[in-house]
Amino acid sequence: MAAQQIKKQGASKKLLQPFLLLCIAAVVVVMVVGALTIFEMEKPVVSINEIPDYIGTDTTLDFTITDKKSGLRSIRIALNQNNQDKEVFRTEYPRQGYMGNAGPVEVKEKQVIDLKKLGLKEGAAEIIIEVRDFSLWGLFQGNLNRIVKKITIDTKPPKISLLHATRYLKQGGAGIVVYQTSEDTVHHSVQINGNSHPGFPLSNGRPHTYIAYIALPYEATAIVDAKIMAEDPAGNKAGVPFTSTYKKANQKHDSITISDGFLNTKVPEFEEHYPEMQGNIIEKYLYTNRNLRDINNAKIHDLCKSPSPDRFWKGAFQRMPGSPKAGFADHRTYLYNGKPIDEQTHLGVDIASLERAEIRAAEAGKVIFTGYNGIYGEMVVIDHGQGVFSLYSHLSQINVTMDSMVDTSTVLGLTGTTGMAGGDHLHFSMLINGVFVNPVEWWDPHWIGVTITEPLALSSSSK
Repeated sequence: MAAQQIKKQGASKKLLQPFLLLCIAAVVVVMVVGALTIFEMEKPVVSINEIPDYIGTDTTLDFTITDKKSGLRSIRIALNQNNQDKEVFRTEYPRQGYMGNAGPVEVKEKQVIDLKKLGLKEGAAEIIIEVRDFSLWGLFQGNLNRIVKKITIDTKPPKISLLHATRYLKQGGAGIVVYQTSEDTVHHSVQINGNSHPGFPLSNGRPHTYIAYIALPYEATAIVDAKIMAEDPAGNKAGVPFTSTYKKANQKHDSITISDGFLNTKVPEFEEHYPEMQGNIIEKYLYTNRNLRDINNAKIHDLCKSPSPDRFWKGAFQRMPGSPKAGFADHRTYLYNGKPIDEQTHLGVDIASLERAEIRAAEAGKVIFTGYNGIYGEMVVIDHGQGVFSLYSHLSQINVTMDSMVDTSTVLGLTGTTGMAGGDHLHFSMLINGVFVNPVEWWDPHWIGVTITEPLALSSSSK
């Protein structure tokens, strides 16, 4: 019996030993995992959207800091100039535990840098970003991510010198502003009547000299908010007003009778392209003449948002041969059965000659749009550079492709009746940065010389 007991005890011990070893191994694994967790060595991740090279009066730091293992313990941002450390931002988070995230996993902040409060001067400095997590690594201090970048403190806005501004601007007229800035800028433009017109470099021997083509909308009743704006890399902004004299244009008022024949021809065309149209035939026509017109013009405006910085055109724009059928900014009243049903403004010049007549580019440029655009029908838009665009619509045929370079010998297509056209003709428009202007000015060599060529020559010669 004693021998059997001893055998049973031996067998039990043999069974117990692997179990104990497994338990010990599990404890060791848990301890190792725990140690690896609380002593993790991964630094916090600092993401600042383009740490600036310059700090100005209105600089804001936009940053996101993450630590997905032990969590964030502290964040500190400072500026150092001449060994003087000026703290911009500091925060510390209380420990929430020892396993898992003891602090926040992600922090997003926007911090305005107040240079006056910090007492820093113009010139070189450093931006320092220090972030720690709740790991016990590094003698229980946590992992540190320290970023140091050299920056320049600049609180002085750029100086703007007006060299030339077109003296007279008609409703629907165009002009130029030539100006110079005292330093490199990240953005500059000319503002007039709520529209922004970018400036483009001039190679006239003067540094930081620019030309902006400007436009006064056809409906303007005065020239307002006319100024040159510039912003330097530090975010410092400057504005200088300029003066041009407002001139009222003679705008024609006429009426157009809408016949049932016209409606029965045109409405199906628009329905094919815009199946969302609803209602009876008059309601569909009005949707086209009002809502669709606005949508089409918005699309044209968007096409003109990114003009080429190069000037492709050289002189006066060429006019298609033929008789004018409608002028720029004609105010139209639309009649049906003798009663007015709508009012709109014609933003181009209509020219008619022969049916399916050849249409050539008015000047050199790059094709930026070909295709159907609502009331304009089949349409071509050309970028002539530096904010100047031309538009050709109601075409029956388009011969050019997107991004092709054209000149006055290029046949863009043939006239037609697509879109809101009652007969075969060309609707021709000129635009300055998306603002419709009177094409008649751009066809006139004298206007080109007085308004653009001569002022540019004078701006280059007077140093």
